[in-house]
Amino acid sequence: MLEPLIDLRGGGISLTPKRAQLLQALESEGSISAAARAMGMSYKGAWDAIAALNGLVAEPLVATETGGSGGGGARLTETGRRVLAFHQALSALQQRLLAGQDGSAENATLDRLLERLGNLMLRTSARNQYEGTVRAIQRGAVNSEVVLDLGGDDRLVAIITNRSVENLGLREGGSAIALIKSSFVVLASPGVRTSARNALAGTVTQCREGAVNSEVELQLSSGRAMVATVTNESVRELGIREGAALLALVKSSHVILAVAA
Repeated sequence: MLEPLIDLRGGGISLTPKRAQLLQALESEGSISAAARAMGMSYKGAWDAIAALNGLVAEPLVATETGGSGGGGARLTETGRRVLAFHQALSALQQRLLAGQDGSAENATLDRLLERLGNLMLRTSARNQYEGTVRAIQRGAVNSEVVLDLGGDDRLVAIITNRSVENLGLREGGSAIALIKSSFVVLASPGVRTSARNALAGTVTQCREGAVNSEVELQLSSGRAMVATVTNESVRELGIREGAALLALVKSSHVILAVAA
């Protein structure tokens, strides 16, 4: 039997069946150490496998929390759950095809799977991409306010035209993808008063300084990452460093919505 896998970003790091089982165990056990025991692996081996997978995707598959001797807690992010679900679906489809089951039924299954994969592999120039659930649509005379639930305490509000709502087929309870350029994300200290419709709390996980600008990555409450491009001067003025708490401010007019074709 062929070994099912997903090659993440073509980088040679694959979601093999064993790594998929590790992610499944982590989802069930709630920590890397417990998942490693369930898999008969060492903690270091499990940690290295997860770190390798996290390093090659735009958003991490696993979010970890600092703990004591037990290794701390860990959970799959929304991206992690989606990737794992796709791996499982691909594996099941491969098994059915190799078993020689009815071709028409499998073609329909494959079409549905490829449609979902197309959603996951959406390519844009926007640095931040988030799939979420539409929680509310408030229509006005020309524009609509669309509230997208990202999980955790994270919500994004987008202002788009009523025609765009209709063209995209947006509805409450449906899925949509929010796109935000990193240059549209403004960073501020917690507690600041602002007119920005979106203010998401996060913790700095990385700050990469360039010649003029820096790329700052925050981890949001949902476990997702948000990247902001700010000047090096702003980094110094705000005292941005790993572990610092910040607000990511985004105007509702700067949130672009998309849906899978």
